[in-house]
Amino acid sequence: MKLHSILRKSLLLAGVVLCLTLAVSLSAQVQTETKTATGTPTHEVSVESGEVAAVEGNSLFVKMADGSIRHFPYVPDSATVTVDGKQLGIHDLKPGMKLERTTITTTTPQWVTTIQTVTGKVWAAQPPHWVILTMENGENQKFQVPEGTKFNVGGQDTDVFALRKGMVVTATKIVESPRNLVSTQRQVTGTIPPGSTVLVAKGQPTTAPGGTAGSAETTTTASTQLPRTASNLPLLGMIGPLLMLAAIGSRALREAWRIQN
Repeated sequence: MKLHSILRKSLLLAGVVLCLTLAVSLSAQVQTETKTATGTPTHEVSVESGEVAAVEGNSLFVKMADGSIRHFPYVPDSATVTVDGKQLGIHDLKPGMKLERTTITTTTPQWVTTIQTVTGKVWAAQPPHWVILTMENGENQKFQVPEGTKFNVGGQDTDVFALRKGMVVTATKIVESPRNLVSTQRQVTGTIPPGSTVLVAKGQPTTAPGGTAGSAETTTTASTQLPRTASNLPLLGMIGPLLMLAAIGSRALREAWRIQN
């Protein structure tokens, strides 16, 4: 059992080494090189303007210059509008604010050139469509032959029609692919209607040109009752002497009435 396990591991290791060897051999026989050339970028600027119609949570409704209402759903909290040098979020926007979005689209032309080089021995050829080459590892590979492909045979360039079985050739395939890289940059700015105030997240007022800074409004209600600052003790003190004077006066009147009668 132990010998069988060692033999199986050895065969597995040999298979892995063989696969790696074939991969290295194939990569050495078919070489690919890519080159990229970049042209002069062009810029396109577009400006859209509108007025805030409503803000509902993270949904923004803007009345565009042509009178249409555009809905911007799910505006992230991280999105900001530059107003008078301050960054306002979606929850700071108020109806009547003017917004302007500037979009700069940059297009950069590129040309990607892919160069593939393959070396092998001609096993069969079918001009002008394909050729079968025997690679260094003994395997045959079929290659499509694009129009205009040149084969180097013994230092001389020739086409697929001149290929014969047994020739050692080196073929170079060049493919050029144009593409455009497009990037977009957007910036949103805004203005506050004159005389209005928008409170930013930190509580600092942002005032429109010509307006005054907003402040918290305080409402005071006047009371019709005087404040009760006195107690009842002085009043009781005054009632006592008055009652005594009244008693003395009543006694004097009764005494005078008795003498007269």
